[in-house]
Amino acid sequence: MYISLCSLWFLCFIIIALVSSSSSTRWWYDDHVSLREVNAQENFSFPKDFLFGTASSAYQYEGAYLADGKTLSNWDVFTSIPGKIADGSHGKVAVDHYHRYPEDLDLMKDLGVNSYRFSFSWARILPNGRFGDVNMEGIDHYNKMINAILKRGMEPFVTLTHYDIPQELELRYGSWLDPQVREDFEHYAEICFRHFGNRVKFWTTFNEPNVQVILGYRKGTYPPSRCSKTFANCTRGGSDIEPLVAAHNIIRSHLAAVNLYRTKFQEDQGGKIGIVMNTIWFEPVSDSLADRLAAERAQAFYLTWFLDPIVFGRYPREMKDILGENLPEFTKDDLKSSIKGLDFIGINQYTSRYAKDCLHTACEPGHGGSRAEGFVYSNALKDGLPLGEPTGVNWFNVYPQGMEEMLMYATERYRNIPLYVTENGFGENNTGMLLNDYRRVKFMSNYLDALKRAMRRGADVRGYFCWSLLDNFEWISGYTIRFGMYHVDFYTQKRTPRLSASWYKNFIFKNVAQSRGEEDA
Repeated sequence: MYISLCSLWFLCFIIIALVSSSSSTRWWYDDHVSLREVNAQENFSFPKDFLFGTASSAYQYEGAYLADGKTLSNWDVFTSIPGKIADGSHGKVAVDHYHRYPEDLDLMKDLGVNSYRFSFSWARILPNGRFGDVNMEGIDHYNKMINAILKRGMEPFVTLTHYDIPQELELRYGSWLDPQVREDFEHYAEICFRHFGNRVKFWTTFNEPNVQVILGYRKGTYPPSRCSKTFANCTRGGSDIEPLVAAHNIIRSHLAAVNLYRTKFQEDQGGKIGIVMNTIWFEPVSDSLADRLAAERAQAFYLTWFLDPIVFGRYPREMKDILGENLPEFTKDDLKSSIKGLDFIGINQYTSRYAKDCLHTACEPGHGGSRAEGFVYSNALKDGLPLGEPTGVNWFNVYPQGMEEMLMYATERYRNIPLYVTENGFGENNTGMLLNDYRRVKFMSNYLDALKRAMRRGADVRGYFCWSLLDNFEWISGYTIRFGMYHVDFYTQKRTPRLSASWYKNFIFKNVAQSRGEEDA
């Protein structure tokens, strides 16, 4: 009788489970699927030649702002203007990487990275533009640094300009607003290819030119601080037209440098050349057709604005439809150069935003959505709730799905061109040393998982660079935000490892070991 009752109770339990609602009956299946996904993540193997690295830039790291023949850059001048930087600071010393790079490279070697992404200071190599002499002290410095990188078993991954340019170009003709900047940039690129190309196999021309143009010529918060009164309190500029002109000259400068590299250096030196773009994944704020089209326009007026001309030789259709004749025209030589406009795309990916249509729907004045921005209003809130996890940094929400979607978008639009995640990292407001940076560890783990998912879906991702090894000068935020896996005491320059440094070291070790194990199997 006891056995019969137990069997009856068991049968009842099975029947109840089978007729329960889907939300309760699928628990075992959903858990089973999640476990399978975890196993897939664990079994994923990066290619053996995948680059793991850290990223930096000259102005944010080097310091030594007038040392060894260097002249003033645009950021040297900009940071000297009161009120431009949140804490009134500057990059005159920064983290003193110019003098301390051997120590910093040793930290990278200890992490196990096999590549280091950094930029040259244009003003350190050509203090007086193309009409002046090459500064051999600057050449010697970067030669020593490149040799030191290679000696530690790392690949140099070089950006020619990361926002900073010689102030001389701004004074002489207004830098990116004048077509002759193309000649200066091509001359500068040739000097770099000639002096360093026998050892540098990864080149990028520009870092985030979309950010540089939008903040420098539309919103006026970066040098040269040009904008219309409707956008900010600038004393000069035109937010509708000048960003288009500056972007056009940057694109033409990129194409000239790439064409130069292909025709004079690439065959002998065997390197590759690309460009680095800031990326934001835009989610439609609703399922309406208007908002879905707005998300596409957001990409056109932010990312494909630069990449489409370089890859396809034309501006995006969405920009042409809205801006018409305001868009500059490319020459036949430009179009010829764009046939092989790059070998890879660098993707800087941090955050995502919602996109709302302002073409068919009225948007609040002063909150984006202008013609110059494609009639799209973007922010990180929907019905008062954030997209992802806020960080305390006003532009930055954590949304790992955006990494996967962005990599797939670039893969599908640009025909599976090789991609490198050239920046990804977590920033926090300056709250002291905070060595147990578990939020950064969680961020890196989740975004790297998203990167793996994109690779399993077919994205040809060939490298990942964490921003950054060290706390550093974070542009208009100064030293108020910290992105480093190593804490830096900006008074003593002491570097102290955070938890994230140990986590990244272990992550690289496990994945490199797994790749080698599969190769040997």
